[in-house]
Amino acid sequence: MRLDKFLCDALGITRKEATKLLKSGEVTVDGVASKSGALKLTEANQVAWQERPLSQVGPRYIMLNKPAGFVCSHEDGFNHTAFVLLDEPKMQDLHFAGRLDVDTTGLVLITDDGQWSHRITSPKHKCDKTYRVWLADSIGDDYAEQLTQGIQLRNERELTLPAHMEVVDASNNELLLTIHEGKYHQVKRMFAALGNKVEQLHRERVGAIVLDEALEPGDYRYLTADEIASVW
Repeated sequence: MRLDKFLCDALGITRKEATKLLKSGEVTVDGVASKSGALKLTEANQVAWQERPLSQVGPRYIMLNKPAGFVCSHEDGFNHTAFVLLDEPKMQDLHFAGRLDVDTTGLVLITDDGQWSHRITSPKHKCDKTYRVWLADSIGDDYAEQLTQGIQLRNERELTLPAHMEVVDASNNELLLTIHEGKYHQVKRMFAALGNKVEQLHRERVGAIVLDEALEPGDYRYLTADEIASVW
């Protein structure tokens, strides 16, 4: 790979900006300043900028604890995009592997690996998602059975796939719900069909990936190798 192309990928900058960096003399290859963008690099070469080692940006897999008030898109005319919470190069290459509503909080996965995210979002893979749900009214005694049998959503031909419900705190109308698909506003629509309303919704798990309790709202970290592999 050419040195200027490497700098563009590693720093998320344009070719013109890479040329300026090279002219500054602050870019080194194996400890020696290099001003030639045409220099061919091998995997063995060590590139640094201002004595900071650089590596080419490869596939990225990120876990974000999304706060309320942020949308899962690159642009929105009314709300902040969750991408403003990240400090990453080449942000335009990243996308959400399964979105959350603006008022829903919790686990969001972000990547630039389209095949990996497809395994999460494609209905045929039936990737589990677990939500902590707070309802406006009491949890019905028949909710668990109805959710297992499937719910008829408005404007949908087929019932939802069987879902698993676990009561956490009946006095607080709090429960855990695991679904295996990702229809539009699905959790809210399911409980609306049962005559109740979701007051608060928080996603805790996608597949085998569980939201890191150490992440405060708005914080993120890269996934571990085991977490990434769990999707495949």
